[in-house]
Amino acid sequence: MAKPQEKVSFGTRLKQIGQVVGFTAKQDKWFVPLVAAAVLIPLALTVLVVLLDGGLVWIPIGIMIALLGALIVLNLRSNAAMMNAAEGQPGAAASILENMRGDWRVRPAASSTTQFDMVHVVIGRPGVILLGEGQPQRVRNLMSQEKRRLAKVIGNAPLYDYVIGTEEGQLSIRKLRTTVMKLPRNLSGKDVNALDKRLGALMARPQMPKGAIPKNMRPSKGAFRQQRPR
Repeated sequence: MAKPQEKVSFGTRLKQIGQVVGFTAKQDKWFVPLVAAAVLIPLALTVLVVLLDGGLVWIPIGIMIALLGALIVLNLRSNAAMMNAAEGQPGAAASILENMRGDWRVRPAASSTTQFDMVHVVIGRPGVILLGEGQPQRVRNLMSQEKRRLAKVIGNAPLYDYVIGTEEGQLSIRKLRTTVMKLPRNLSGKDVNALDKRLGALMARPQMPKGAIPKNMRPSKGAFRQQRPR
């Protein structure tokens, strides 16, 4: 379910940036040199221009360019580092969609197996998106079951499905964000809300277990006999 965004304080934002910087520096050996280059080159050029031209107006401009360069490097390298860390991790696809900008209603592991195969159900402006992670054959079976279940409530809403992986016909987790963002906006916000409610009601219904009921769970023979009034 989509949660309302809470306001983040300046101190909390700085702490988050610090955590991202620390994580990226551990994962990417080129991160620190690239940030240093992005900061030092504009500052060095600014000093040179000031010495030659004498205009102090270039100092704040140079500082702003240096900060912008550092932020660009941080954004690009941190995204790459996070994708490297997420690759092959169960539930990574759902986590990426949950942290994307926009109105994405993510239900992680709506269907799963004991072998950590799972299908995540996502509702957004494009429609309904199924993301499968795990062993491809088992994931496709889960997706087929989930499609049959969702057919009861999604109506004419478009349905997209992707198996996350690196093999042919699968979607790399590195391309997940851009692939989803490129999908057409088929539904209005009102449609998304209505679809989300129907899907929530469907998933709230208890599912009957498949196969024979274990003996220890079966009702006794006299459980349903009507007692005669005395």
